[in-house]
Parts: sequence; structure tokens; C-alpha cells
Amino acid sequence: MTLILKASELQALADMPGTIAAVERVFAGLSRGTAVQPAPNSLRLPSSDARFLPMAALSDAEELASVKLLADIPANRSASLPTQRSTIMLVSQLTGETLAILDGKVPTRVRTAAASAVATKLLARPGSTTLGLVGAGALAVAHVEAMLAVLPIDNVVVWSRSADTVAAFCDEVAHYGLNITRASSVREVVESADVLCTLTPAVEPLVMGEWFRPGLHVNAVGSRPRADHREIDSAGMVRARVFVDSLATAKTKSGGLIIPVGEGVMSFEDVEAELGDVAAGTKAGRLGDEDVTLFNSVGIGLQDLAIGRLLYDAALNQGIGTHVELNN
Repeated sequence: MTLILKASELQALADMPGTIAAVERVFAGLSRGTAVQPAPNSLRLPSSDARFLPMAALSDAEELASVKLLADIPANRSASLPTQRSTIMLVSQLTGETLAILDGKVPTRVRTAAASAVATKLLARPGSTTLGLVGAGALAVAHVEAMLAVLPIDNVVVWSRSADTVAAFCDEVAHYGLNITRASSVREVVESADVLCTLTPAVEPLVMGEWFRPGLHVNAVGSRPRADHREIDSAGMVRARVFVDSLATAKTKSGGLIIPVGEGVMSFEDVEAELGDVAAGTKAGRLGDEDVTLFNSVGIGLQDLAIGRLLYDAALNQGIGTHVELNN
């Protein structure tokens, strides 16, 4: 039987601390060779800007194979539709049975924030107390929850082009009792932060490396997986010690890395490590309090597999979802 799980059902099942642990585990598995993560293909027609990315993964520890089909359709914005939609399929590694089909909205948001939390746990200064957010949407709310799970955050400095979005964000996170500052500029956020999360679908850089203070950790998250989109300028990439989720993926999908390499100001060999290497203990993370570290988060299928395992197990335990016999 295959379990079908809707977005509304998944929202109630999502568990941030559990997801952080699961994402760190599969990252380490990738480094140790117990998980497989090929670089995703990008499918498009010459006449369209829409792209479809099948994101496959395999993990021995979770006993799963998975694939997420991500649809990235910028033209949806003009029709007031989501520009990104996705569906996740979980398959038993042991029997090949399709165990579950999940709407991708909630898992993608939670696992993306969880990956930032893993990077922050491994790379940020442990005493960091001020979180800077460039972008204030649902992903920013998830990042507050994720950062609180790994750091003693007291202060949040947030910026968005939309005052209404910032106001909604403040309402969503009010129950945490944090000191929240509504910044007037991106620069104010960057210069205030111990940990900076960039969460916008920017095409051109919003964040300049000249604003980076010693000791900063950056999670560069928001730009679409496209070779010409980025949130951080080349000076910021050169200034930081850069870590990635998957180098093979970043080389083809991350404008934040591809553009400065193309400009000749850095090379792919300048990337310090994949995050899984740090999680597995085979590569060093932060070397000192003055380091500027940057996690270039593109998003990989193993993150979807990790949270998919948790959500599937929780749904079975709680009797949530719809069972369908696909073989009939």
C-alpha cells in the first residue's frame, strides 16, 4: 500500500529537531559512502523558462530510495500561483515498493531550514546570539525555529522589500520572545548578524562581501537552482570559507559559486568541503573566531529523503494520510 500525504497533513507532522538530526545523518552518510546523491538534471524546452528538476537519492541508513520532482515556473507569479511546486516519492530500498507520495511544500521548507541549522551547528561560533534574515517569508519563520534548535539566539534582525511580509513574520515568531529589529536595509542586517540567512529568490546579489564582519557565518539559501542567479556577490564568496551540500550539484546549479568561478576570482577547488565531510569529521569546519564561513545551500534529494522518512513513519504511527493500492 502507498500512503498519500497532503500538505495540510504534513504540516502537523513536521518535527524540526528530528529533521535537523536526520539531515545531518544523511549528509554524513554521503561522505561515508552509505548514501548516494547524483547531481540533478534540469529539464527545459528551448521555448520556455520553466524547469523541471528530478532530484533522486538513496540512503542505506533510511532504507529508502527517493525522488522529488521540482517544478520551477517563474511565469506562475503573474497568475498568483506558486513559482515552485514539488512532489516526493519514497520507495523501499529493500523491496522496491512505493511507500509514500508526499506534497513537497512542507518537507522542502522544513528540510531547507534544517540543513541551514546543521551548517550553523558545524560552522558558526557557538556563542552566536544575533540572527540576521534577508527575506521574511515562510522560509524565514522556519529558519528561526531551526536556528533556535542549535544556537542561543536572542536577537533577530530582519529585512524584506515588503513591510507587510515583515509584519506577518513578526506575528508568526512572536511566541519565541525574541528581540526583533526591523532593518531598513540589507546592509544593516548583514552588519548586525552573527549568523546571516539569505532567503530571497534574488537573481542579482543583494549581499556584498565588503559588509562581512570577522566571525560571521552565512547560510546562502534563497536563489533558485540556476547558474545565473545569486544572492551573495563575488567578493563575499572570496571573503568566506565556502562549504556546499553537494559539489556536483553546486557546480551546475549554483550561480553563487558558478559566477565568481567564471569571473576567475575563485575556483571550484577553493570550496573547503561538502557539509557531510564536516559532519562525518573528515574535514575541518570553523578554524577560529575570526573566520567568515558560508554554507552555499542549493538543496539536494537526500534532504527530502531524510525528512520523508520521518514524515512517513510519523504518519503511520498517528494514522494520518490516505492508503492507496497502486498495483490494482
